[in-house]
Amino acid sequence: MRLNKIVAAFTLVPAILLSTVTAAQATGPWQKIGSDVARPLDESQGLATIERPGGTTIRYTGIGTIPPGVAARGWNHVGDPGTAKGYYIEPYQRDDRGAKLFRVQAPDGSWSEYQHALESWEANNNSFAAVSPDGGWMVAGEYGTMDRFLVHPTPGIAAKDPAKNLPYAFAIRLDRPVRDIQGCDFVTATQLLCSSNDPAGSLFGITKPLLQVDLAGALNGSDVTGRVSALGQLPLESGCSGEFETEGIDFDERDGTLRVVVLSPSICIAFDSKTWRFRR
Repeated sequence: MRLNKIVAAFTLVPAILLSTVTAAQATGPWQKIGSDVARPLDESQGLATIERPGGTTIRYTGIGTIPPGVAARGWNHVGDPGTAKGYYIEPYQRDDRGAKLFRVQAPDGSWSEYQHALESWEANNNSFAAVSPDGGWMVAGEYGTMDRFLVHPTPGIAAKDPAKNLPYAFAIRLDRPVRDIQGCDFVTATQLLCSSNDPAGSLFGITKPLLQVDLAGALNGSDVTGRVSALGQLPLESGCSGEFETEGIDFDERDGTLRVVVLSPSICIAFDSKTWRFRR
């Protein structure tokens, strides 16, 4: 979600109350149990559940959470964050072909920055970071229609020197293409759930699907196949009609809650965007 679209929403006031727009949704085994309002400036890109000895927090990202110093150096978009072993990782991208940035907070609260120089074939999009349960590998996603997810050693855990380039290690090779993935999170060592912002619906027969990716094995340093299945359309409910935008996703291991951010169309982005909650 770009800043100009969010800011524009705050400059308009609805003249009338619009009836709720609801699309039929069925997300497989994941049952909708409720929602929370998602603020468009600081809760619009993604979220992660951070478990540390001092307590557990759910942290969101949005255009308003980008540190000014980071934005001033060209990283003007933050994606869906990831976490494991108390480490919290935010993925950033820039408009040029410059390096991707992964901003890491350690369990003690200290921050460090890891940069990844793009491969010649790599898109500059940096939509999400998802960390394997063992903490060893970080999966990152490119936007658009893709048949792969990129995997790096997890910065701060497996890669410990911010001064060195964070290398590309291997890929998850998807058995069918996916489009406009906004976030993924591990449910188990061999299964991810992903939120797709696909507006066309030609790949799975539905728009804005919740996808499940089942890996042939746990990540271990070499390419692995991922079998993709669509579980159903994510909730599209708002007082405005138009194009919704799905965003980041998080699986909370404490109670098995799945959360997905869905931004409302038009001016309603400012009023009734939601973080949807699901459980099996």
